[in-house]
Amino acid sequence: MNGAKYSQLRAMLAITKGSLRGIFRSPSAVVFSLGFPLVFILVFGFIGKSTVSVKVGVDRRTDITSRYYQELSHAGTLKLVADQPEAEMEDDLKKGRLVAILNIVPKEGADHVTAYDINIRTSTASDAAKKVTLLSVLKSIAGKLDDETYKRPTVATFTQTEVPGREFKTIDFILPGQLGFALMSAAVFGTAFLFYNMRQTLVLKRFFATPIKRTYIVLAEALSRMIFQLISSVVIIALGHFAFGFTLVHGFATFLEMLVLSVFGLLVFMGFGFVVSSLAKNESTIPPLANIVTLPQFLLAGTFFPIDSFPGWLQPICKIMPLTYLIDALRKVAFEGLHLWHVGWDIAILTLWGVVVYAVAVKVFKWE
Repeated sequence: MNGAKYSQLRAMLAITKGSLRGIFRSPSAVVFSLGFPLVFILVFGFIGKSTVSVKVGVDRRTDITSRYYQELSHAGTLKLVADQPEAEMEDDLKKGRLVAILNIVPKEGADHVTAYDINIRTSTASDAAKKVTLLSVLKSIAGKLDDETYKRPTVATFTQTEVPGREFKTIDFILPGQLGFALMSAAVFGTAFLFYNMRQTLVLKRFFATPIKRTYIVLAEALSRMIFQLISSVVIIALGHFAFGFTLVHGFATFLEMLVLSVFGLLVFMGFGFVVSSLAKNESTIPPLANIVTLPQFLLAGTFFPIDSFPGWLQPICKIMPLTYLIDALRKVAFEGLHLWHVGWDIAILTLWGVVVYAVAVKVFKWE
């Protein structure tokens, strides 16, 4: 020994450096500690900045050249729909897709100042909070015009009527989103961990010693997970319906159609699980890889918030995701009363995703 005093501080710093390097080399640590918080901040930040949240129909008799309408068209909180057929607009109102239908009628008021009759038609299916927001915007524009013309009382009079429709409850929006995400999480994480562990423990290799074909091995495992997840779906839907009044328009028939959609969604999402299980180099890399697939869809596919709540440039990305179409189909079937043949577009997009993801899975899947 050279007699130099051992530096505890230097040793501590060396260990710290090595440990820190190990953390940054761990995909799980980076994703869960840094990636997730950043994604949540970005998503909720976008929602906070978003201005399009209230979708309103415009009656074809409305004078769109009037000053009031021009001010309304620049209100960032509203998304005006003026090019839709009347029958379709009425149907959207009754199903809650539109918050209201407006008819703005200019008329000559006192002192030759233009006044406006604002006719607001809402539905019992419209979101109550959005009705309040709409009325607030309409009155604020009237107030602005009042200030410009020094007119009292107001230049605008409001008439509000409500047409019958299904009562829209929060659970009617939330439950299909949560059901869709539960199906995706179970399919991706469950399949990925299952087949990775079966390879690592040589279970798949032992299967090869039996007469059973590889295809049937996959089908058997898929069937077991499907049965389990269908039981979970039954519990979720039943609890939502009986405990919280979740809408099943056609009763048991709607319930069965939701289960059919659940099976279809599971089949598609399991393909992602096969891909993840094959790409994972060790068990600790499965969660980050699986979350790369599931987390963006959890946040952007309409699980918690309508896609219209996001900025315009982000909405096309939301509309690419397969979970978007499963959740959309579930909501249309449950609340709007559509049948499976009415949601063919959503099923077609899911099918396309299934073809693509299984084509990738066949290329990368490892049996040993």
